Amino acid sequence: MTASLLRDVIAKDLSILFIGFNPSLRSAEVGHHYASPNNRFWTILYRSGLTPYQLSADEDTHLLKWGYGSTNIVDRPTKAADEITPQEYAEGRIKLKEKLKTYQPKCACYVGKGVYLQFARLKSAPWGKQSYSQVEGMIDFVVPSSSGLVRMKIDEIVSIYSQLKNL
Repeated sequence: MTASLLRDVIAKDLSILFIGFNPSLRSAEVGHHYASPNNRFWTILYRSGLTPYQLSADEDTHLLKWGYGSTNIVDRPTKAADEITPQEYAEGRIKLKEKLKTYQPKCACYVGKGVYLQFARLKSAPWGKQSYSQVEGMIDFVVPSSSGLVRMKIDEIVSIYSQLKNL
């Protein structure tokens, strides 16, 4: 599978650009974001009030209707994020920063603390709005990964995503 099968869902001046680690093998295979059956992204968006109904992965372009988009720090699909190499993160940081400067979303929402830590080159960060933005004029916001591997209770995750509505 090649990463080219998974295109960004992106436009200028979005309210929120969701940024994941990289495509799952399933997402690359079907060409839609958060397509793994174990990924709870679409459920979390709906339960947090960010979408009026629960989308499925094949409706990922509908995010644009609400001013949202989706991209990743690394393009190469893998089974797990721990397969991403330091070189891929280094290249991904450059591409992502350029993408953020080009498209200027109001909020860069990192889906997984590890995504933000890799991008910002930090050792730790809290959930929610960050005190410092990686791109001037943009809000950096960190939410838990929507992967089914995350052990945090879904209600806790939904609560953190819900804070995005108040930005």
